[in-house]
Amino acid sequence: MIKNNKMINLFGSLPKKSVFSSGDQVLPGKSNERQNGRYLRSFVFLFIFLIISGCSMRRIAINTIANSLSESSSSVFATDDDPELVKEALPFALKTMEALLQSAPENENLLISTAAGFVQYAHAFVVMPANEMEYTNYTSARKQKERAKKLFLRAQKYGLRVLNIRYRDFYDKLILDPFEAVSVTQKKDVPALYWTGAAWASALSMAKDDMSLVGDLPIITALMERALELDEAWHNGALHEFFIAFKGGQSAEDHFNRAMQLNQNRSIGPMVSFAESVCVSQQDYQRFKKLLDEVLAFDVDKYQENRLANILAQQKAAFLLNNMDHLFINLPE
Repeated sequence: MIKNNKMINLFGSLPKKSVFSSGDQVLPGKSNERQNGRYLRSFVFLFIFLIISGCSMRRIAINTIANSLSESSSSVFATDDDPELVKEALPFALKTMEALLQSAPENENLLISTAAGFVQYAHAFVVMPANEMEYTNYTSARKQKERAKKLFLRAQKYGLRVLNIRYRDFYDKLILDPFEAVSVTQKKDVPALYWTGAAWASALSMAKDDMSLVGDLPIITALMERALELDEAWHNGALHEFFIAFKGGQSAEDHFNRAMQLNQNRSIGPMVSFAESVCVSQQDYQRFKKLLDEVLAFDVDKYQENRLANILAQQKAAFLLNNMDHLFINLPE
């Protein structure tokens, strides 16, 4: 059972919970980051020692390390103000998690953290650079998006493993009747539902001509709608943010407003998502620019628990503003 949601979000936690937990407080300043960093390094070094030594307590210790690593990794990265540093550090952290999973394959905390980590890493450091090079080097961009698709599918498998552990033959039932399969899930399953669905949807967005993924659209819908039904406020609006791009139309407007309400205007991600997906599709240049100008003016140091996610959102906003001529048919003079 998941006891603490802060394990599931490497890039940002929102007030009164964890990602992207309830009652947790993020201490300001670098001292907390250094402390978390020391814990993280200690767990990694202990893990390597146990592997080498063949210690008789290995199994118990592995699960202890796995749980501790899952819980500490989110705050280590989420408050960072250097995306390049995080970009270089995350692959090692993710491979460490995968190594731990070989010894603790049913550790649900670690499975969810690993799924979340791959989704967020791929979006921030594979998809975003691919989008930036798409207008100048389409071939390289496509290769990067193919890589991102593989990372998303890897995350999807970790999420599904959690649901299969909790509910016998869940995946088989999900394929046969998605909405019936998810009907048995409970509020505690929302993190697994979210990261599985987000990974699946992200893989589809990288390969919209892949008919095997296109055919999975009802499964994605079932996973995410069930999560929304169970806990619409989870992660301070993360589910509503997902549905901004997924639904479109008036529904997207409603989800956008609710996401901003739930995150108490501490996260600017929904603003970028709405501008990119809804404003562009509606060719609403004025609102597009207004939203993204607000994003760029946002003080990313004001809410340290979301600092990295907000910095990345600003980077994406700047890219979108710099490429408006590719997004809008008629730009004002």
